[in-house]
Amino acid sequence: MFGFLGKKTGSLVGVDIGSSSVKLVALSKNGKSFKLDAYAIVSFSPNAVVDGNIQDMTEVGSAIEKAVKVAGGKLSSAVTAVPASAVITKNIEMSNAFTEFELEDQIKVEADQFIPYPIDEVALDFEVIGTSKNSPNLNEVLLVACRKTDVDQREDAVSAAGLNSEIVDVDTFAVERAMSIIPADNDSELLTGIVDIGASTLTLNVVKGSEIIYTREQAFGGNDLTNLISQQYGMNVEEVEQSLRLGETAEEIQEGVVLPFRNTVAQQVSRALQFFYSSGGHGELVTLYLAGGVSGIDGLAGQLEEELGLNTQVANPFLSMNVGSKVNSARLVRDAPSLVKATGLALRGLEG
Repeated sequence: MFGFLGKKTGSLVGVDIGSSSVKLVALSKNGKSFKLDAYAIVSFSPNAVVDGNIQDMTEVGSAIEKAVKVAGGKLSSAVTAVPASAVITKNIEMSNAFTEFELEDQIKVEADQFIPYPIDEVALDFEVIGTSKNSPNLNEVLLVACRKTDVDQREDAVSAAGLNSEIVDVDTFAVERAMSIIPADNDSELLTGIVDIGASTLTLNVVKGSEIIYTREQAFGGNDLTNLISQQYGMNVEEVEQSLRLGETAEEIQEGVVLPFRNTVAQQVSRALQFFYSSGGHGELVTLYLAGGVSGIDGLAGQLEEELGLNTQVANPFLSMNVGSKVNSARLVRDAPSLVKATGLALRGLEG
């Protein structure tokens, strides 16, 4: 069995391995208050991670190591995550008469029936959610499984950077955790959306209460913008990414490339929402949050709010946190939307 779901106490640095960069977040907790101690974002080449699979372990490990140094270097243990697309989850009902060890054996039997891989190639974990609504003698159990190779890749990358890989989580669980601290309406029946627009993928998650009830991925992301600018203006990819991240793109590029791309982003977000609404039975979103590097394009939130008629905000998981004195606050405002997942991972280490 593997530690996707078990509780872990003690501070862990959250390490989000994306398709174009590593995002690292270190948090601490005093009572009920969280503090951002440090963070870092380090890019790597487009071929280092492809479709969620780490292709160049050395480069990704080096990026994590550099991120640790940027963050201060006094970090030892980490939690990272496998992509939801690599994970199978299933709710099952099991007798509450089983001991923990007996339940673990039964879980393996159950998993073998619906996982399309040999059971010895699979990392498994489970969590007892509570008593079943169907019978007081049954427990509802959440089962999580993925191929061990997906877990091993993340562990190896973290270990290559000199960190102990304490937990490998699932990225949707990290997003749920981060959303729980982003100010929102307290009505647990209302629906909140968060669109993560990364380098190669746009992901819409819809949250009800504290649970993601809908997820959809589309093959679209910031790489399209980066490559377009690189080709048209003869800049290397690293220069383009740096200028976009720091808001230092030339006015000519803004008007000729970035603004038209913003319109394309709005169309893609609208398309994702249309798929959600056509899935039926959920209701209307009350708020849409934007995450990921592309969300930082000037005016995107306002354009979406106007076109969709939906309250749209750029996600910032640090609004209610204290921020360490060594953190560049101005840069944090720009980077915060890209750090949602890494923040959710760091929060995992602070669960009691």
